[in-house]
Amino acid sequence: MINHFHPHPINSIKRFAIPAATATAVKDFAIAGVACCIKKSLSTFRPSGQVSPPMTVVESKAGLAGSSAGSPLPLESGECLHSREFLRRYARMSRLKKAELIEGIVYMGSPVSVRHAKPDNLIQLWLGAYASQHPGIEALTNATVILDAENTVQPDALLRLLPEHGGLSRVNEDGYLAGPPELIVEVASSSASIDLRDKRGAYCRNGVREYLVWLVTEARLEWFCLEDDEYRSQLPDADGLLQSRVFPGLRVSVASLLAGDTAKVLEALTGTNR
Repeated sequence: MINHFHPHPINSIKRFAIPAATATAVKDFAIAGVACCIKKSLSTFRPSGQVSPPMTVVESKAGLAGSSAGSPLPLESGECLHSREFLRRYARMSRLKKAELIEGIVYMGSPVSVRHAKPDNLIQLWLGAYASQHPGIEALTNATVILDAENTVQPDALLRLLPEHGGLSRVNEDGYLAGPPELIVEVASSSASIDLRDKRGAYCRNGVREYLVWLVTEARLEWFCLEDDEYRSQLPDADGLLQSRVFPGLRVSVASLLAGDTAKVLEALTGTNR
């Protein structure tokens, strides 16, 4: 639709002044929004003949109204935001359990199926058992992690070294994790394309040293290790085990994990079957 604009006589226009700080904020927001939308357009580009799934980028309403404490705007999927504004809105949506900002785009969590919950629980048990035996290491579930201005994520699980033990992540004044944890794990049942493309790129660029993806539909594990600023996929050893290069003794039997065999997963972790 084309909106026709009819200018008023110049002497009928009331002059008003915009504060310099407000004008700067509006300009910065406009620039960020345009850059975000351009980035999304480039990331979804496909050569002629290839069809990509539709993705609607919603024009952000964050401006003068968005900064009003009395009328906070909700998060919307597909919206272009900065991490600071994303967290401000997310904190006000107490009923929302999961939302992420990935490469500047808002993604809203969907209801969790048993298909996702069961492998997720097994991952938590595995990492929790390891952390319980290793002081200076912490396992977290669904923690909000601020990586940079365009990436604030909520991975299914993570393992991190505490700062006093050489870790790069810390808990900020708002209680969120800031900086890259050493290992992130994602259970991908319906989000495989995001986990293997956008998140993988963001994690690699921000220095997450290891990234494990459990592809539920494909019954496959991908364990990436950061080498020379790139992720390289590692293969299981002769015993069918994948092992961490950052955390000594952290290993998993691929067959046992995919089969959901908790006892054997923990057995491989402790090394009692070796």
